[in-house]
Amino acid sequence: MHRSPARRRRALIASAALACAALVASCSPGDGGGGGDDGRLQVLASFYPLQYVVEQVGGEHVEVSNLTPPAAEPHDLELAPAQVRRIGDADLVVYLSGFQPAVDEGIAQRAPEHVVDAAESAGLEEHPGEDAGAHADESAEEHAEHADDGHDHGPTDPHFWLDPTRLAAVGDAVAAELAAVDPEHADDYAAGAAALTADLDALDAELAEALAPCAGATLVTSHEAFGYLAERYDLRQVGISGIDPEAEPSPARLREVGEVVRENGVTTLFFETLVSQKVTRTLADDLGVGTALLDPLESLAEDATDYREVMESNLEALTDGLVCA
Repeated sequence: MHRSPARRRRALIASAALACAALVASCSPGDGGGGGDDGRLQVLASFYPLQYVVEQVGGEHVEVSNLTPPAAEPHDLELAPAQVRRIGDADLVVYLSGFQPAVDEGIAQRAPEHVVDAAESAGLEEHPGEDAGAHADESAEEHAEHADDGHDHGPTDPHFWLDPTRLAAVGDAVAAELAAVDPEHADDYAAGAAALTADLDALDAELAEALAPCAGATLVTSHEAFGYLAERYDLRQVGISGIDPEAEPSPARLREVGEVVRENGVTTLFFETLVSQKVTRTLADDLGVGTALLDPLESLAEDATDYREVMESNLEALTDGLVCA
């Protein structure tokens, strides 16, 4: 994947910060496998939504470290050697295969005994929530342009956590693996997973009720990160760029999105927190429509408290910005 110079700089800064944190942690009590000095299991999560799941399921029995720093772009995570060693020393590692190459490589190198790959329980799909006929009539040349944009219908969409019911399934897998590491507290982990599922089911019901009047509405996003949310709540996602947020949309793609906006009376284009807003804002200005923030929750924003709060903020943005009945 091609990375912009600014994005490479962010990745290097994040890597340096992680290396410093790892150096401090390696000298601290309780950093190895088998639980810390306080008896808590040492768990590594590769990015924020997985950290949230482990914290909710493990409760007081776990200490969770996030390999991705707050407000950092998880796709570009680079791991220092000390971070890779921690993967092998942790009691449990929770990650999403295919999402962060550095983590995949670290797990392959260190082969931790207890691992949860969220991809196995989340039910990943290639392009959920996208209009199936969006490119049905395009020419071969147009298809090639869309492939350059990330619209080749090939990559699997990793953003499953934007559907709360899929995140709940990961909670069950985490509970089972924590119980394998620490059988003494298996009942607590099962209870934590059940409580998480109940809370995520309640959030799902809240989203479904609020978005019911928006069924079939066109959701135009800066890139295709919201397919699972769109699929769950009967929205039609149209990404300016494809699954890769760094892919630059071609003029043909921008024209196509403009036509979708005009034909469907779209009033808002949604931008994100961790990628450039320039293309989305420029297109919105050209079309005479507004913009709003929709957080893909890959990392936790500095002023946010947790997953649920961000999802509720997303719901408010959607109900305000979509064209609903």
